[in-house]
Amino acid sequence: MTEPANVAVDWGTSSFRLWLVDRAGNVLAERRSGEGMLAAAKAGFAGVLRSHLAAVEAPADLPVLVCGMAGAKTGWVEAGYVDTPAPLSAVLKQAARVPGEVRDIRILPGIAQRDMKAPDVMRGEETQLLGALGLGAAGEALVCMPGTHSKWVRVKDSIVEHFATFMTGELFSVVSRETILALAVAGADEAEDIASFKAAVKAAFDAPAFAANLLFTARSRQLLFGGTPAAARATLSGTLIGTELAAGLSGSVPKAGITLIASGRLAALYRQAFDALSVNVNPIDADEAVRRGLSMAAAAIWTE
Repeated sequence: MTEPANVAVDWGTSSFRLWLVDRAGNVLAERRSGEGMLAAAKAGFAGVLRSHLAAVEAPADLPVLVCGMAGAKTGWVEAGYVDTPAPLSAVLKQAARVPGEVRDIRILPGIAQRDMKAPDVMRGEETQLLGALGLGAAGEALVCMPGTHSKWVRVKDSIVEHFATFMTGELFSVVSRETILALAVAGADEAEDIASFKAAVKAAFDAPAFAANLLFTARSRQLLFGGTPAAARATLSGTLIGTELAAGLSGSVPKAGITLIASGRLAALYRQAFDALSVNVNPIDADEAVRRGLSMAAAAIWTE
C-alpha cells in the first residue's frame, strides 16, 4: 500500500476540503464539509482539523499544509501576503507554522495588491495558480477563476503582476433572492436555458454600463412576453457573468486564450459564456489545480 506523504487542505470561507496524498500527489483519502472559516472560527480550527484527520486515519507525525481563509486575519493563524508583483515561488517560502500543535501544520500566504487605485487580495487562488501554471513557465497568461468572488489574474513568467476580484457569484445570490427579480426566478428547476444565458452574456458584454437595466429585463420580458423561471435565471446569470467578462477581457488577451480554472457547474457556465463571445479557453479543473499546488508546496517545504 502507498504510504501517505502529507495532508493537503483547502480551507475556504464556507467550505473545507482535505486530501491524504502520497509523494506523487495521488489522493489516498478525501474529506469535504461545510466547516469553512466561518464555522471553524466558532467550533475551533484545531478541533475541526483533528476530526477529519482521524476520519482518514492520518498518522500522528504526518505534516499538514493548508491554503485559503484559515490563514486570514480572522482565521486560524494569519499567514500574511506576498505583494504583487508576486513570484509564485515566493508563496512556497512564506508558509506560517501553526504554534502550539505537536503536528507540523503550515498555512500558505495569500497575495496582496497594494495599489491605492485597485487594492485587492486573494487567499487560496494563489495555490491554484501554482498548480495550474507551475513554476518557471515563460510567457503570459490571463487566468479566469470563477467563484463567489471571481478572480482575473495576469501572470508573466510565473509572476503575478495584477489581478481583480469580481463579486459575481455573491451578487447573483443576492439579486436572485433579495430583489424584485426573485419573483421572476421563483420555481426555477434544474433545467438550463443556454440560449437565454448566451444572449444575456453577449448583451452585457456589449453594453456593461447597462447591466442594471439588463438585469430588470429578466422580469419585464417575462411579464410582457412570457418565459420560464429558468430563462429568467439564465438572464440574471448571463448578465452578471457578461459584465464580468467585459472587464476581464478589456485588456490584451494572450494568443493562447484564457486559462479557465474552475470545476463543476461554474466550469460549464463560464465555458458557455466564453463560447458566446468566441473566446478560446484552456480549461483546468480547480480541484486538481489546488491539489497539485499544495503538493508542489509540500515538496518544497518538507524536502528542504
